[in-house]
Amino acid sequence: MDGPSFQPSGNETVNREGLAAETGRQNDKRKETLLEDTDIVKSAAPDMEPSSCQLAQVKTEQKASPKAQDAVKTPNLRVCGECGYRAPNRSKLAMHMRKHTGERPYKCDQCDYSAAQKGTLDRHMAKHAGEKPYKCDQCDYSAAHKRYLNKHMFTHTGEKPYECDKCNYSAATKRTLDQHMTSRHTGDKHYMCGECGFRTAARSSLSVHMRTHTGEKPYKCDQCDYSAAQKGTLNQHMTKHTGDKPYMCGECEYRATNRSHLTEHMRTHTGERPYKCDQCDYSAACKKTLDHHMTKHTGEKPYMCGECGFRSATKSSLSVHMRKHTGERPYKCDQCDYSAAQKGNLNRHMTEHTGEKPYICGECGYRTAYGTSLSRHMMREHTDEKPYK
Repeated sequence: MDGPSFQPSGNETVNREGLAAETGRQNDKRKETLLEDTDIVKSAAPDMEPSSCQLAQVKTEQKASPKAQDAVKTPNLRVCGECGYRAPNRSKLAMHMRKHTGERPYKCDQCDYSAAQKGTLDRHMAKHAGEKPYKCDQCDYSAAHKRYLNKHMFTHTGEKPYECDKCNYSAATKRTLDQHMTSRHTGDKHYMCGECGFRTAARSSLSVHMRTHTGEKPYKCDQCDYSAAQKGTLNQHMTKHTGDKPYMCGECEYRATNRSHLTEHMRTHTGERPYKCDQCDYSAACKKTLDHHMTKHTGEKPYMCGECGFRSATKSSLSVHMRKHTGERPYKCDQCDYSAAQKGNLNRHMTEHTGEKPYICGECGYRTAYGTSLSRHMMREHTDEKPYK
């Protein structure tokens, strides 16, 4: 006996038809997504049809929960054709490519500076605005950016966390370590000056070098008419106005305006001479002194005076020489009206005010204010040499 038949009402029929239609639309959407993901697989290997395993993986990723989908590692398809760098997205790849093309689309509207990234330009603009919101809690230093303050703090802590794996050198910043690696160990110097053939490992170093040809000195002192080609040189100059010498020697009373000068000074106590000549047994406590020595081997004197034809092996020597023509005597005594063309002459003069005699004879205890006087004393009193008859 047949059971009672069930006839759906009109409303129930409409609901079922609507549900079926919605299910059909969801299935169509899943198919479209599957086709799109299949196209991605094909784009990764355009000459090959996607395998059943690849299609199965796409289906599995579609069924997975959102967290599971985030965990799936899909192949990175944005690869730099120059160096193989893999970028997470198209914009990051475009930004990376500027390292190869040299493109710097972000321009400063107050000077000729340009940058490859917007954030870099923003940091530069703070120099014009004069904003320095990041303050050091141990001195009066302030910075426009937090990373500059972090770097500055190493001058108080002495921390140098970046260590060279080829020698015992260490640095306070990664960038300084990178520069050390290229200049001392790898020898990679990709950037070359088109004017003189100078080569360097860093683009920024080449930019600074080019100013020796152009004469550009963009860093201006706000207290006098001095200008410099490098920011560090201006900072060093500013100490003449402030008199600030925060770096002090623990062995004697010497104080310095910057850490590098203190490091060089300490070698007078330790006797360390790390810069070696590769053509003789000469060694020096600082690189500048070694560079000056090397000209004795090469005979090179690239710096020439336009007034008299004098030639010099170093730019600093030419600068000192030029004062003979200009009469400039920039080193002033703060206790009388004496001035000098060279810092060493002022230092010798100052001993007349202080009475200091730092040069001591190890044979008899004779003391003098001048190194030359000690040399003459040693020859006259403790050797058979009689240079002055």
